[in-house]
Amino acid sequence: MTLIYFIIVLGITVFIHELGHFLFAKKAGVYVYEFSLGMGPKLLKKKRAGDETEYCLRLFPIGGFVAMAGEDTEDSDVPKEKQLIHKGWKARFLTIIAGVLFNFLLALILLFVVGIMAGVPKNQAIVGHIEDGYSLSTTNMQENDKIISIDGHRITSTDKLIFYLALNEGKETTFTVKHANGEKEEIKIAPTKIENAEGEVSYRFGLEIDNSKTHDWKALILYPFQKTYSLVEQLILTVKSLLFGQLSINNLSGPVGIYTVVGESAKAGFVNILYLIAYLCINVGFINILPFPAFDGGRAFFLIIEKIRGKKMSSNTENIIHSFGFYLLMALMVFITCNDILRLLG
Repeated sequence: MTLIYFIIVLGITVFIHELGHFLFAKKAGVYVYEFSLGMGPKLLKKKRAGDETEYCLRLFPIGGFVAMAGEDTEDSDVPKEKQLIHKGWKARFLTIIAGVLFNFLLALILLFVVGIMAGVPKNQAIVGHIEDGYSLSTTNMQENDKIISIDGHRITSTDKLIFYLALNEGKETTFTVKHANGEKEEIKIAPTKIENAEGEVSYRFGLEIDNSKTHDWKALILYPFQKTYSLVEQLILTVKSLLFGQLSINNLSGPVGIYTVVGESAKAGFVNILYLIAYLCINVGFINILPFPAFDGGRAFFLIIEKIRGKKMSSNTENIIHSFGFYLLMALMVFITCNDILRLLG
């Protein structure tokens, strides 16, 4: 069942992204050779009467693509007016970023559904409970205190709190809390080291955040936007930490890591699966909009440069840059996948 859920979750995330590219390409009058889900050999293929596009399902459910005429270079087999490269700037730009837009749109819809079904959490770092026997139980931190910063980093959501606690794992941490009476206090303390029967080590402060929920309509309407903003902020912090060496590349996960998370989410119920799809859509949308070669954001970046310069960049130059970026991404994906497999086996 985990494998089935994995295919569904990843399939929906990829499908909605590629659907964005496909619909905007069709709207712009671009000739689309293929709309494909998955990678590798074709399992199923279908072509409708009067439609040039071949719709395919491929063996490995780890991606997908929309093959368009004139996407990178001029295509001699298709009239110029049906090639992406010869379309207007606006049509090209919208076709490139449409996948990202569709990912974020689906995430907003799913988060709204999650809010209706399960209620809206506060997403504020309010202390719900402090367990006895752990580090924080020896301090003045109390239930209903608000955590306003960690090591000088302002905390505005539970997502930021989780990020900084994970970044600081095993280290002494300075919490700045605001007590119920309005007074602020700095609490510096190291987490408690926990070792299970298998010898696996973890660190805990014994802190539980208030996870009470509401079904208030105002909160429900705002929740998808606030949560999306909060998760994007967390992703920006992650990229920044990777660039400055505060976070190891070993902490990243790929399809194998997602497989494990899907299994755990499935056990927790249908709502968790919906939330996971929304979370992955935000991740895929964010990563693809980064101005890195081979990503949608990299292609959009070249279009923005074109707009500023008033003329197109050489297709050969752009393709060389995108190819270099693609090979770097493939090397990174292989490294991350090997790490995921080692974690799974180990």
